[in-house]
Amino acid sequence: MANRLEVAAVNAIGKLLEHGWSQRRIARELGVDRETVARYVRRKAAAAALLGGDPKPAGAPPGSGSQAAPPSDGDSNPVEAPLGSMDFSSAPQDENSQKALSSPSRCEPFREVIGAKLEEGLSAQRIYQDLVCEHGFVAKYHSVRRYVRRLQQVRPLPFRRMECEPATEAQIDFGTGAPVITPDGKRRRTHVFRIVLSHSRKAYSEAVYRQTTEEFIRCLENAFHHFGGVPKTLVPDNLKAAVIQADWFDPDLNPKIQAFCAYYGTVLLPTKPNTPRHKGKVERGIGYVKDNALKGRTFAGLEEQNRHLIEWEQSVADTRIHGTTRKQVHKVFEEVERSALLPLPVERFPFFHEGQRIVNRDAHVEVQRAYYSVPPQYLHRTVWVRWDARMVRIFDPQFQPIVVHTRAEPGQFRTQPEHIAPEKISGVERGATWLLQKAGGIGLHAQRWAESMLQQRGIQGVRVLQGLVSLSGRHPTLVVNQACEIAQTHGAYRLRAIRELIKRKTPPQEQFEFIDRHPIIRNLTEYGEIVRASLLQAPWTGDLVLEESLT
Repeated sequence: MANRLEVAAVNAIGKLLEHGWSQRRIARELGVDRETVARYVRRKAAAAALLGGDPKPAGAPPGSGSQAAPPSDGDSNPVEAPLGSMDFSSAPQDENSQKALSSPSRCEPFREVIGAKLEEGLSAQRIYQDLVCEHGFVAKYHSVRRYVRRLQQVRPLPFRRMECEPATEAQIDFGTGAPVITPDGKRRRTHVFRIVLSHSRKAYSEAVYRQTTEEFIRCLENAFHHFGGVPKTLVPDNLKAAVIQADWFDPDLNPKIQAFCAYYGTVLLPTKPNTPRHKGKVERGIGYVKDNALKGRTFAGLEEQNRHLIEWEQSVADTRIHGTTRKQVHKVFEEVERSALLPLPVERFPFFHEGQRIVNRDAHVEVQRAYYSVPPQYLHRTVWVRWDARMVRIFDPQFQPIVVHTRAEPGQFRTQPEHIAPEKISGVERGATWLLQKAGGIGLHAQRWAESMLQQRGIQGVRVLQGLVSLSGRHPTLVVNQACEIAQTHGAYRLRAIRELIKRKTPPQEQFEFIDRHPIIRNLTEYGEIVRASLLQAPWTGDLVLEESLT
């Protein structure tokens, strides 16, 4: 039944073409794809050419055969007759069709504009929209599409092969690795990292489970140590592990990748988006690994697969005669390229983690449940934090360094004194010496009272000193100093006494000198005479004894 329906559809297409229907209209009416109709037209034209008959397809679109061509400037075919229905390449054109083709297109005045937009990679639909909006274009969309196809039929230039000097470039790519069979019998997918030195084609391959930034850096570092040096430039595609925002002219690279490249003295230059030929050497290299080293194999773990890749690189890939250079890979690398590589650092890259953090209300950021201070001006702002096993480094959004802390245990704080706002540092934190200096600024009596009070009350006196300093901010220093003087004379070393004195403004207690002579003070002998006279007049026994005792 399916074949009978297909034959019926073919017959219907032929009949409708004979009646002058366009391919678009036929596809719409029969519910088939336009390409199906176009393919039928091309096959019929080819068959007619082989049989020596009329090579024109049945029902050729307006402008060909015996049908009259409507007035056209090259763009005036009916809407139902798109460019795909005109198979000019498979059939010679008559006079009318040649005239239609030779007529200037309405897009011709905009040739430079359309050409520039094509270089930007815009589609015909987008170019048509821009012409209508920006240039008042009045023709149909199909005019632009036909004109774009005509421009794209220009004979392309051949690709230019770029060869590199030794150690100048290395190309990088990821591909599908061999599956890993876990102990429970499940298959786990892997990815194979491959880097190829562009001059010698010396390569390094490593299997990983994930294409993360950390794995990418680790693979690169392992490759550098495998080569014994570092190439000057690295050319990957725009993989997310390395490129945050793809841009041929100014890509936004992952900061961790930038730090890694700076550490090893190399530069990362991603390819143009959707342009794999910019790293053609490694594109074929990935296929070589998949087809030669890994195809049809499974492994029990990543370690086993990576051991196999190292052995395969040394025994197969390095010993082969490369199809382009016609030289043995290992020999070219050892004789020419190894010595040209940049030297390796003494230690490996200090691997770190990083992320963005919002500064908390206490001017600290949290890193793995520990807290690290930043200056007050970064409150509630977003900063970058980079940490490793020993250090925590904090950067502003432009990656300018802010502060460096040593790692703290979870729950601990690392607070640098200069990160505390002066307004938030209490006098108790500043210490008794600082408070005594502030009290001395009130006046001499205040300083003496403060020293005496602190000596008498000990640690409790530190807060009293803080209260005394705060009083100087609410009352004139002269009044506070006078109150301290009064309290000192009374031996009052409580802050409430100072407050009451400031409120009452009580005068200081007067002190008198002790004197032993005064008009109202008699001599002691006179007091003795008075006592003796009083006793002699007393009517009781023992007067003589008492008198003798007085004498």
